[in-house]
Amino acid sequence: MSSIDIQNLNFNYQPNSTTLSDVNVQFEIGQFSLLVGPSGSGKSTLLKILTGLLPEFGGEIVNGVFSIPNQLKVGLVFQNPNHQFTLDTPRHELEFVLENLRIDPKLMPAKINAALAFCEIESLIDRQLNTLSGGEKQKVALAIVIAMNRDIILLDEPFASIDPQSRAELIAKLVTLRDQQQKTIIIADHDLLGYKQVVDHVYTIHNQTIQTLSREDGLQLLTDFEKQVPAITSTLPIANLEVAFNFDELQIQIQQHALLSQSSLQIPSGKVTLITGENGIGKSTLFLSMAKLMKFSGEIQMNQTNIQKIKAKKYAREVALIFQDSENQFLTVTMREEIELSKQHRKSDYFNDAMITSCLTQLNLNELLDQVVYTLSEGQKKKLQILLMIIVEPEVLLLDEPLKGLDIDSIHQIVTILNAYRAEHQQTIVMISHQFSGLNQFVDYHLNFANQKLTYVETVS
Repeated sequence: MSSIDIQNLNFNYQPNSTTLSDVNVQFEIGQFSLLVGPSGSGKSTLLKILTGLLPEFGGEIVNGVFSIPNQLKVGLVFQNPNHQFTLDTPRHELEFVLENLRIDPKLMPAKINAALAFCEIESLIDRQLNTLSGGEKQKVALAIVIAMNRDIILLDEPFASIDPQSRAELIAKLVTLRDQQQKTIIIADHDLLGYKQVVDHVYTIHNQTIQTLSREDGLQLLTDFEKQVPAITSTLPIANLEVAFNFDELQIQIQQHALLSQSSLQIPSGKVTLITGENGIGKSTLFLSMAKLMKFSGEIQMNQTNIQKIKAKKYAREVALIFQDSENQFLTVTMREEIELSKQHRKSDYFNDAMITSCLTQLNLNELLDQVVYTLSEGQKKKLQILLMIIVEPEVLLLDEPLKGLDIDSIHQIVTILNAYRAEHQQTIVMISHQFSGLNQFVDYHLNFANQKLTYVETVS
């Protein structure tokens, strides 16, 4: 069986700063391969090398070679789908891609419809991309690569913002591409659920190099991960709890499309509340409304005060929204500059310089202080983003997909830092997440968002 063959590969982004070292690995053609490793270990870098994006647009292959057999064509689904888009709607994106491939215009509509149907997003064809949820954008990015009909499909954290049911369905469809069209599938992922029954090979990347696991060791790795993700247990809020937010006849819509119609709801103070729901249901839009960044009708109260009556500057100091896309949070150039900016807004000496250094060490960011934030891996960006916002000690944290791009150890470190702070300070956390890894014993309450309503449930698995 032929394979993508990588021999003695060494890659640097900067001189004397090795990202990949002495990589020797083969990815078999027509197989489903899974690449796992810590945030910032080089998974995205390897995929970009295989597509030719690197070193074309950065870095240097110091030595070594790689070969792709039979001139097979490669397509990549980026970890951040925003980096993949050029135009305004899925239709225009797909037309643009197919035009660049010199596809006969008469054949384009059928190819576009088939790609959208594959990802079950036909209804999104003319939606503005900047109005889509993170999960919907990831599905559009996948549809683009499907339309390109590449022989080798590389996917970089493709399901990080996708709800569990859609994730399972898309994995099954990728298996179909392997089995029925002999496509080669290579996925880099931190969330290892759902792969045990479908992958052919598992590779680990650590200390700048890659190891091919035996069949038995690969299955054991996936089994061990499943054991680390027990069901999250949550209770229903009891009466007379202190309330952080109260919704009264809250109506939220976007482009004339109703998302939420909530007659009343209370979110407890000083607790962690998880919000789940299908992609595009309106979760991120709800957070924008709670942060006073989007219009709504009805009333949202914080600590019994209508948030519309709270001055914007004061409210921004008390309620911090951590965006789903980390880059939207950054204001300067380097990690050091971002941290210095957050330090200017500290409310107490809890996050003193020693504590910040300790947190950076826990998160494996301490040696990256002078790196440009936009050159960090997506997982490193996410860890930095969360740290920057908790340094300013807001009363309320709104976390939109905070686990995206994070390995399980990084999730545990983030939860540890948050819990240590909350042990000494009253802080309310409301979080949106499709991933539950590492959240057991962290979440107090669970809200399910469906049919334009938020409803408390007792458990989520």
